[in-house]
Amino acid sequence: QVQLVQYGGGLVQAGGSLRPSCEAAGNTFGTNARCWYRRAPGKERELVAIVRADGSPVYAASVKGRFTISTYSTKNTLYLQMNSLKPEDTDVYFCNVVIQSTVSWGQGTQVTVSS
Repeated sequence: QVQLVQYGGGLVQAGGSLRPSCEAAGNTFGTNARCWYRRAPGKERELVAIVRADGSPVYAASVKGRFTISTYSTKNTLYLQMNSLKPEDTDVYFCNVVIQSTVSWGQGTQVTVSS
């Protein structure tokens, strides 16, 4: 199973930017999709962005135009460029990799946006 380790996140003022990353260790051959989710305590998990095997990204309406999902395949790294951050983006963000029928999760990283 692939191990995912997340980096980045933190505290930023509204309008600022962050770029959390997610490094995969292990065999990622056959990856179907790489995703970013977010979930605040007491809230439903929300799919933020997904990039499929063909490279096509899809974004949640709440982040479209502000967030960009990308991969650096040589390093097996997934990024989420977060621009024009809003207080409502405050959440714990998780990366996720789907390889055939196996789903792997990162440990989560806190993003806090102050108004």
